[in-house]
Amino acid sequence: MKVKSFFFFAILCLVLLVVSYNCYAQTSTSLELINNAKQYDGKTINYKGEVIGDVMIRQDYAWLQVNDGIIAIGIWAPKTMIQDILYAGNYHKKGDIVEVSGIFHRSCLEHGGDLDIHASEIKKITSGSPVIQPISRKKAYFGAYSLVIVLLFYALKKFFQSRKK
Repeated sequence: MKVKSFFFFAILCLVLLVVSYNCYAQTSTSLELINNAKQYDGKTINYKGEVIGDVMIRQDYAWLQVNDGIIAIGIWAPKTMIQDILYAGNYHKKGDIVEVSGIFHRSCLEHGGDLDIHASEIKKITSGSPVIQPISRKKAYFGAYSLVIVLLFYALKKFFQSRKK
């Protein structure tokens, strides 16, 4: 009897493991959303990417752009959902990575017909950080040589102007 209950328990654990694996929502890419906009229109989707540009506060709501590495999509969210977002990506910063769950609109009537996602949940996956841009040696040498040449021409100009007097 113990062997049967052990096998039953093992099979039950395996089935639960497989079923729980399929319960997680799959994230959509920007290309999937744009190429299949009619199919996703009005449906709840998950979208993951880096917050880029400026987070624009509009009274109790905010606009943010989330880029999945291909295309950025506008996210309309209550201001309370974006309090954890500290970094928006640009040349000097790597933006926070977020996962957005919300209603996809291929042509949002509320926002002038733009494609957007109205967020119902925003989870911060990874924090962003400042980016230190290294100085290129070639550019530094080029700048130094250019400065020397300009100073040389300036000195020659002053020299010939003083000889004319």
